[in-house]
Amino acid sequence: MQVIDEYLNYVTSIRRYSPRTATIYAGILEDYSSFVSGDLPGSLTPQIVRSYEVYLMDSRKLDPRTVNLHLSVLSGFCRFLMKDGRLDSNPVRLVTRPKMEKRLPSFYRDESMEEYFDNSEHEASKENLELIRGGDPLSKSIYSQRLSRLIVSILYSTGIRRSELIGLTIGNVDLSRRAMKVRGKGDKMREIPLVPSLCEEISLYLQSVETMEGCERASSDPLLVTVKGEKLYPMLVDRAIKSELGQIGSITGRKSPHVLRHSLATELLNEGADLNSIKELLGHSSLAATQVYTHNSVEKLKKVYVNAHPRAKSGGKNGD
Repeated sequence: MQVIDEYLNYVTSIRRYSPRTATIYAGILEDYSSFVSGDLPGSLTPQIVRSYEVYLMDSRKLDPRTVNLHLSVLSGFCRFLMKDGRLDSNPVRLVTRPKMEKRLPSFYRDESMEEYFDNSEHEASKENLELIRGGDPLSKSIYSQRLSRLIVSILYSTGIRRSELIGLTIGNVDLSRRAMKVRGKGDKMREIPLVPSLCEEISLYLQSVETMEGCERASSDPLLVTVKGEKLYPMLVDRAIKSELGQIGSITGRKSPHVLRHSLATELLNEGADLNSIKELLGHSSLAATQVYTHNSVEKLKKVYVNAHPRAKSGGKNGD
């Protein structure tokens, strides 16, 4: 439908939403269009939007989080139509949204990540680099291990998103300044500091790529490439993390780029970093998105309190 195509063009070209986000938006708007038999924008009334919400919950059995996503997309679509003069008001604002249970971000404990980095240290070593000779099977295997380890290292050390990792170029990394430029959501650039050990690992990795490809690479080339010299893709990143972290027995939950991001934020907060600094590091647009990590720190504080506070240990009774 033309009006939907216009909105999708707006969010991709003007708002700079990612292709994945645009695909999700397109699916939701097509769902609504089918529900109202293509009557857009005429069907955008509080009563019909509410009927759509009930349909999603009762007929399609979608969870509250997904229903809220549908309503958020419709709300953005309505705001677009209002700016264009094709809608007088936003009907979604008058619809009560389903309540969602607050989910605390999961994270990996610092001890588990230290165990992983200790166990895989040889994969990032200079001695290991010397075993890479070119395109032979042994070199490819060693290179793949080094790449997987670096994927985990960068995500855990910087807290960047999977899409941001894939989009990194060689020119985005300044090893002399120990800094990395990252293009985030909305095409916004931010700079992230790099620890010396990560700089060393990236430097050795870049040497391994040039050995594999037999030539120097340009600053505009992707920072991380597959064993065939191609740009990374989401599934490869996910597989690498599952494979690498699956070797650590204490990591039993979901293994994903986003949990590595949550882990860094949680550790920084526990070590005393202020929320605004973490917000800038993660590229959050608002402080509200960062504040969710305080819940994990409160839970940790409760455990410390119970184990250490005299009155907590005595059950709150006087005399101890």
